[in-house]
Amino acid sequence: MGRSEIPVFVTKQTILVGLSVLVLLCTSHAHGAKDAGYQLETDICYRSAEEVEADDYIRERCRLDVYYPTELKDFPTVVWFHGGGLSRGKKFIPPQLKGQGMAVVAANYRLHPKVVSPVYVEDAAAAVAWTFKHIHEYGGDAKKIYVSGHSAGGYLTSMVGLDKNYLAAHGVDANDIAGLIPFSGHTITHFTVRKERGIPGTQPIIDEMAPLYHVRADCPPLVLITGDRDKEMLGRYEENAYLMRMMKVAGHEHTELYELQGFDHVGMGAPAHAILLEHIKKKP
Repeated sequence: MGRSEIPVFVTKQTILVGLSVLVLLCTSHAHGAKDAGYQLETDICYRSAEEVEADDYIRERCRLDVYYPTELKDFPTVVWFHGGGLSRGKKFIPPQLKGQGMAVVAANYRLHPKVVSPVYVEDAAAAVAWTFKHIHEYGGDAKKIYVSGHSAGGYLTSMVGLDKNYLAAHGVDANDIAGLIPFSGHTITHFTVRKERGIPGTQPIIDEMAPLYHVRADCPPLVLITGDRDKEMLGRYEENAYLMRMMKVAGHEHTELYELQGFDHVGMGAPAHAILLEHIKKKP
């Protein structure tokens, strides 16, 4: 299949009209009366009291918001990590995920240069572990926890789900995640990690801080989404395509890749939410 023949959703063979309908549905559900049956709790500490007491930066950044339906039970949850190159950004509830019959846990994490690798991955894992241990208190089902995020948040999603050590430190099995859905995330070692180590951003590295390093057959379902390869950040589509290929070579049966043609790194976020919702809602 030539470059010009590749459809909007590379692996789904879906036409542009289908994407437009999904985006419209996603947007229409994100606002209005359907949002009335939801509650938002903010700035919950997800680190231990001892850690919070000992470190002012933990106290400031290791917090999350929980947006959840008040009239439903056993609903799914998306743990959402913001982007910003691991050096900026803050938690938010994506408007496209509001009013969708599920909870959203939006987490902050500590940032470069105040911390260096792997602290931000450890924070992301702590936020996911908190969700596993507490979402039942809000009515959610711990068997239906998905992890997602955009750009740096996508990188954190993949690291927490593929390298089992981070969640194991909290007594949680990464294989219990219902699905990993990173948006435009690095699959090689993140450029901020390379910067910390004095490695040029144009020098690709695959080491223990690369999701690609942790390819495994028993990983949770993995849905990779990027923007148009000609509009994305340098190599972002190709990295994700390589991860998809290597997951399949390793024997993983539930890896999918979407390329959203016509959308750049920032713009792909809105239509990608429609894909996320589609995958969550097709689960029993």
